[in-house]
Amino acid sequence: CEPNAAHYGLAELERQYDVTVVTQNVDNLHERAGSSKVIHLHGELMKNCSVRNTQKTYPVDPEHPDLHVGDLAPDGSQLRPFIVWFGEAVPMIEPAIREASQADIMVVVGTSLNVYPAASLLAYVPNGTPIYLIDPKEVNTHGIAHVTHIQKVATQGVQELLEILMPES
Repeated sequence: CEPNAAHYGLAELERQYDVTVVTQNVDNLHERAGSSKVIHLHGELMKNCSVRNTQKTYPVDPEHPDLHVGDLAPDGSQLRPFIVWFGEAVPMIEPAIREASQADIMVVVGTSLNVYPAASLLAYVPNGTPIYLIDPKEVNTHGIAHVTHIQKVATQGVQELLEILMPES
């Protein structure tokens, strides 16, 4: 997979804004597009960790990315992908909440706002903070006011967002 225009557009915002991307995706497309501050709520597929210590990570060997039973971490325990599996806690939710609670602008791209705890981040955005929601479908914003819904796919919606937030570019 390669980054698309939405990934590049969000990275472009860094020219004028202090941007932190909070993503539920486990790929590295935001970083490859140029985003410098990314919080991966559900982990990262380009990293592994030990089953004994899921906070210590090791880069995936791009030549041999698959893990097998018996592939061991330096601590001697089984390696596993550095991702959050169903039923596991989301350890990066606290840093994401801190970012949301300090946001001057919140941009939400491509979500139904039905996946928790990520959907709860909107509740931490300060009152009156502009929120831009980019999704082609109708989305229940759960009564949160000041949401501007750009009802387009991510690539087109982020381009419209750039025209709103960076009109001179």
